[in-house]
Amino acid sequence: MNIGDSPLLTDLYQLNMMQAYLANGMTGTASFELFVRRLPPGRSFLMTAGLEQAVDWLAGFHFSPDELAYLEKSGRFDAGMLDYLAGLRFEGDIDAMPEGTVFFPHEPILRVTAPLPLAQLLESRLINLIQMQSLVATKAARVMLAAPGKVLVDFGFRRAHGAEAGLMAARASYVSGFAGTATVLAEMLWGIPIYGTMAHSYVQAHEDESVAFESFARARPDNLTLLIDTYDPEAAARKVVALAPKLAREGIVIRSVRIDSGDLVGLSRRVRAILDAGGCPDIKIFVSGGLEEGQIAAIVESGAPIDGYGVGTALTTSQDQPVLDIVYKLQEYEGVARRKRSAAKQTFPGRKQVWRAHAADGTIAGDVISLDGETLPGATLLAPVMRAGERVRRDPTLAEIRARAAAELAALPKALRDPLHPGPYRVEIGTALHDLTEAVDRRIAAHG
Repeated sequence: MNIGDSPLLTDLYQLNMMQAYLANGMTGTASFELFVRRLPPGRSFLMTAGLEQAVDWLAGFHFSPDELAYLEKSGRFDAGMLDYLAGLRFEGDIDAMPEGTVFFPHEPILRVTAPLPLAQLLESRLINLIQMQSLVATKAARVMLAAPGKVLVDFGFRRAHGAEAGLMAARASYVSGFAGTATVLAEMLWGIPIYGTMAHSYVQAHEDESVAFESFARARPDNLTLLIDTYDPEAAARKVVALAPKLAREGIVIRSVRIDSGDLVGLSRRVRAILDAGGCPDIKIFVSGGLEEGQIAAIVESGAPIDGYGVGTALTTSQDQPVLDIVYKLQEYEGVARRKRSAAKQTFPGRKQVWRAHAADGTIAGDVISLDGETLPGATLLAPVMRAGERVRRDPTLAEIRARAAAELAALPKALRDPLHPGPYRVEIGTALHDLTEAVDRRIAAHG
């Protein structure tokens, strides 16, 4: 069994509520929406990712005989509940923003419409799948904005919080525009380009650094990158210059050198000068080592001759803001709008849609959140994905998702493009949604 497919990747209270719903005959149609309450500090926008994995999970949703046996043995649930779970499949509707879409607080990015017990059970895993990829896609988008035109590679698998997180970070960063990843399985699954150089241990395993470079080049001549900061980066750069013509005579081209520590701005300038003076102007400089978008923006601003960046820990953990406040809330049950009114956690009721306006130059200019089914100016962001448990459109390819994300980033206004000084964006609540919110409040008050 693929652990990630299990419906038991959930919180116990979801199953507890299912039992109570079934015991009370509450199996009518419900709509839940997944959204973010607020932007994390330092963020001016968010980017959706993870929908493909969510839909795949829903399409294969079922309880296996082993899972049903476990639940029965636990003694927590009655026979009626177990019978219900045995035949349970996702036969509901999904509406969602396409992956690679820029979004903002309170905007629904995914809506589930299904029988209440089923829709309730989906909450934990849907948040789990979409929160993590959207978090990393947003982080990667910020790095893209910090280093336009540079080669960016995900180096973060080893620091990710588990195997699934590391793999999905490779996918999410590629959605946002990264050139590729160091995670090999990502290429096998999705065709994401993989990049790899060498570790300091390879150099250390040899008595002579030049010998290490030459032996590695002969063993791995394709897209050859040599790591030059094991000892002295400038001395190593001179060894690269000496080795380059010898290898070139054998058809082996040194594509780049990598610096993983130290003063990256100063070192890159000195290494560039050594390479150029030695007749190697085509050898690129790639850097890595605990980088995040603030550092990268400063390096780019300095004019350092760096062609690419490997981003690891800060990317796969979204180190500065490691969580999104994504929630999944009941908006409608049996045709009646529902609303949460808890302090600082209030929700807007009913099934909703988002309309987005664009300025004359093509940049996004403001969003309106209002009731689904209205006709308002702008482009609607949520679209049908599944109906009665079946996909209603061809799933977009990863290349298409990536192209959408690129277009979304290109459409960001200036106020949202600076990763270090985020600006505001206008999101309005539509009149009909405002009126419905007041009506629900009156209804709640009337019931005491």
